[in-house]
Amino acid sequence: MNKALFLDRDGVINVDHGYVGHYADFQYIDGIFTLIRRYQDSGFVPVIVTNQSGIARGYYTESDFCLLMERVQQDFSEHGIHQVRVYHCPHHEQGSVAQFARPCDCRKPAPGMLIKAQQELNIDVARSVMIGDSWRDIVAADAAGVRRSFYLTNGSITQEMLKELDEKHSVNQVATLVEIRDIEEGR
Repeated sequence: MNKALFLDRDGVINVDHGYVGHYADFQYIDGIFTLIRRYQDSGFVPVIVTNQSGIARGYYTESDFCLLMERVQQDFSEHGIHQVRVYHCPHHEQGSVAQFARPCDCRKPAPGMLIKAQQELNIDVARSVMIGDSWRDIVAADAAGVRRSFYLTNGSITQEMLKELDEKHSVNQVATLVEIRDIEEGR
């Protein structure tokens, strides 16, 4: 079975400018290529799991999103990162695009995208890692069985937040991607 590096997109891979659906608006976060490559070199399969309510809200189309992610794949390849699988949720209950304006089991904090990736990519979620910038990323990972996460935020993790998770789930709060590297290297 494979170990996965689950990554949220907006706020982890790219700067979250709000509803980023076109490459012209896509700005990588410093250190993301090095971080993904480091995990990949350690045997992890990188997997993006991202809520994309901008599709349901009509800010960009699903085709726009797919075109953007094709460009991102090209950038990953140029930095030595193999094919990165992308799972996205286009739904939002308050969306204006009827086909996507509905509840679903894939929108985080639901674990649907992670479970689908687990099944399709033969992932051992208990040995996998999640990096997210929203607590809903961490909750989704927990519900899927992930037991190690990095919460990328300048905020803090409260006891109330931790009560939402399995007691075996280890979560580190980090402000930058470099801090993840330092924790992994025992610095």
